[in-house]
Amino acid sequence: MSFESKLTEGKFCIPECVGCKKIVWPPSEICSHCFESVHLREGNFEGKIIEFSRQNDQFFCMVEFENMIKIIAKISKAPEIGKNVKISKCGINDGNYFFQVI
Repeated sequence: MSFESKLTEGKFCIPECVGCKKIVWPPSEICSHCFESVHLREGNFEGKIIEFSRQNDQFFCMVEFENMIKIIAKISKAPEIGKNVKISKCGINDGNYFFQVI
C-alpha cells in the first residue's frame, strides 16, 4: 500500500527502507540510498514544532518527525517552538496533503 493511499484513509505513516532502514522522504516505494523496497511504519508519531505562523485567526506550524521529516500542519491554538505534538487529522483534499496536529 502506498503512502498516499494510507493518507487518504487518514493515517500518517513513515516510509522506511526494508534493507538499510533509512527513512525515505519524500515518500517513495523505492529507497533512494540502496534501491530496496520501502514499507510504511504505522504509529502515533510525535513530532516537534520548529516554526510557526499565523494567518488571520489560523495558526500553522512546521513539525519535524524522526529528526528528518518536515510537514506543515494546522494547529488550533497558539503553537510553541519546541513543543511536542501528534497528528490528529490528515488526508488528501483536491490533490493536496493536509495535516492537523494537537
